[in-house]
Amino acid sequence: MEEKTIDENRQGEYLMIDTPTQVVGRKLLLESYGCQMNFSDSEIVASILSEAGFSTTRDPEEADLILLNTCAIRDNAEQRVRGRLDYFRSIKKRKPEMVVGVLGCMAERLREKLLEEEKLVDLVVGPDAYRDLPNLIDQVDTGQKAVNVLLSREETYAEITPVRLNSNGITAFISIMRGCDNMCSFCVVPFTRGRERSRDPKSIVKEAQDLFNIGYREVTLLGQNVDSYKWNITNKGEIVNPDEPTVNFAQLMEMVALVSPDLRVRFSTSHPKDMTDDVLHVMAKYENICNYIHLPVQSGNSEVLKRMNRGYSREWYLQRIDAIKRILPDAAISTDIISGFCGETEEQHQDTISLMKEVQYDLAYMFKYSERPKTLAERKYEDDVPEEIKGRRLKEIIDVQMECSAIRTKTYVGQVHRVLVEGTSKKSDQHYQGRISQNVVAIFPKGDAKPGDYVDVLVNDCTAVTLLGEITAVYPRVIAAQN
Repeated sequence: MEEKTIDENRQGEYLMIDTPTQVVGRKLLLESYGCQMNFSDSEIVASILSEAGFSTTRDPEEADLILLNTCAIRDNAEQRVRGRLDYFRSIKKRKPEMVVGVLGCMAERLREKLLEEEKLVDLVVGPDAYRDLPNLIDQVDTGQKAVNVLLSREETYAEITPVRLNSNGITAFISIMRGCDNMCSFCVVPFTRGRERSRDPKSIVKEAQDLFNIGYREVTLLGQNVDSYKWNITNKGEIVNPDEPTVNFAQLMEMVALVSPDLRVRFSTSHPKDMTDDVLHVMAKYENICNYIHLPVQSGNSEVLKRMNRGYSREWYLQRIDAIKRILPDAAISTDIISGFCGETEEQHQDTISLMKEVQYDLAYMFKYSERPKTLAERKYEDDVPEEIKGRRLKEIIDVQMECSAIRTKTYVGQVHRVLVEGTSKKSDQHYQGRISQNVVAIFPKGDAKPGDYVDVLVNDCTAVTLLGEITAVYPRVIAAQN
C-alpha cells in the first residue's frame, strides 16, 4: 500500500460541484483531506449528490449538509479534521437542522466516538458506501444517526462519471482500482479501504477518452498500488472469463496512452516489490507517458523494511532504481520516507541517508512515524524512538533531500522542455505555470499561449524545486466539435 499525500496547501480546501444554477435544492459544503485518492473519491460523492439535487456553497453558514472526506494515514490529518468538526458544531448550535458527516478513512475507526461519545457528526460513511449517501441523509432528516461503513470486494464506482471538482479543465484523476492487499505494518489503509479490486479497463479508457474529448490533456491513473492492477485474473493467476483478455498495469497504461498522443499519462502510486520492467518499457515506448515515477522506499535499511512488512530489501529496491535508470535514463524519481519507525537505530537511520544520496531523488515526502491504531506495528512493536530523535532525524532527511532536489533541478537548466500549460502562476499574473514530463514545475511569461496548450520552454534558471524559462514554441489545444 502507498498513500501519497497531496500538497499541504490543498488539504481541507472547499470542493465545488459544477451544478447548473437552475437546480434548486439543499446546499452542500464538501471538504477533502489527505491523498489524491480522497480527492478522487470526493468527485464520486459530488456526482452522486448532484444527481440527488444538491448544489454547493463555500460558506458553512448557508450549508444544509457538510461532508468531510477524511484521511487517517497520520495523526496530524485526524487532528485537522477534529478541529473543523468542532467549528461546525458551533454553527450547528444555531442551525440544528444542518447535517454534518464524515466520509472516508476515519469513518470506520472512529464512528462510535464521533457519533455517540463526542456527538460531532450525524452521519458516518465509509469509502465503499457512497452510493448510499442519499438514503443515509434521508435517515438523518428523520432524527436518526446514520452509518454505513461496510467494505466491499466489488465496488469500484466504474460507471459513475465523476464531477471534476475545482477543475482547471486540463488535468484530472482517474481511479483504476480500490483497496489494498499489502499489509505494511505502519498503515491503516487495508482496514479503512478494504481488499484490492481493479476496475474494468474499458471503463477507464472510456473515461480518459471522454476527458480528452472535452479538452483535458493530462490524466493521472490512481491506485494504492497501481502495479498490482489486474483484470480478469485472480491473485492465484486463474482466468475469470476465458472469452475476455487479461489486462495488467503495463497493458492498461498502454491502452490509455493510445487514446491520443496529445493526452499525457501519469500514475500513482507504485510499489517497489511489484513494479515490473514491462511497465518501464511501456513508459519508454510512449512519449505521452510522463517520465516520472513515485517509488516509496520508506527506509533505507533492510531490517527496518522487514519490520515495516514492505516485502523487499534495500538491495531489491536499488535493483529497481537501476532498472529505471537503465530503461528510462531521463526519468525523475520521487519517494516517501518515514523517520523514527519502531526500533530504528542511528545506524539504520544513516542507511536511509546513504540510500538517498545514492539514488538522488528529485522529490521526497518525508514524515515522522505516527503510530496508527489497529495496525500490525501498534500490536507488535513498541513506538520506542523518542519524538526529539524522530524530529532530528527527519530534519537530517529533509536537509539531504533539499540538496538532492537542488542538484537534480539544475540538470534541467539549458534544455528545452515540453510543458502543459496548467494555469496562471500563483506568484505572478503575468506568468503561466505547468510541469515538464518529469513533474517539475516550470514558470514562464504567458506570451501567446493559453491554458491547455503545450509549449516548448527553454529553461534558463531555477530555484531548488522550480524551473524558470521562456516559451520558444506553442502548440494550441484543439478540442473536437461535440455533437
